[in-house]
Amino acid sequence: MFNEQLKQAIEDEYRDYYYYKSLLKLTDDPYWQRFIEHAIEDEKSHYEMFQQLHYMLTGDFVQNPPKPGPPTNLKQAAKEALENELEATDFYKEMLLTVPIPEAYNPLFIAMHDEMEHAIRFSTMYNAL
Repeated sequence: MFNEQLKQAIEDEYRDYYYYKSLLKLTDDPYWQRFIEHAIEDEKSHYEMFQQLHYMLTGDFVQNPPKPGPPTNLKQAAKEALENELEATDFYKEMLLTVPIPEAYNPLFIAMHDEMEHAIRFSTMYNAL
């Protein structure tokens, strides 16, 4: 069960990374760009941590996660990002309760915390647009 959830987390982080890279192109506001760039860096880090954890548990990396289509509307994309970040926070909280090895705790805790921060940033963006 945990390994399946971890695979889903890897695919979700990959999706968010590419979604936010596309989102960045929808604004020329440096304030929003900093918010989005911060999330991009974190999502990449989560993806890499989770891939490493997956390899520790299974001996394999998750291959070829699907990429999302690019967003076309900044406000709608901020709303979707907010929803995804809140879902990820809950998902990682559930995963923390079933970590199979001690090395799994830190990556999940870091990602859960970062996703809460992203939710705040995207909520701020959504409400200001």
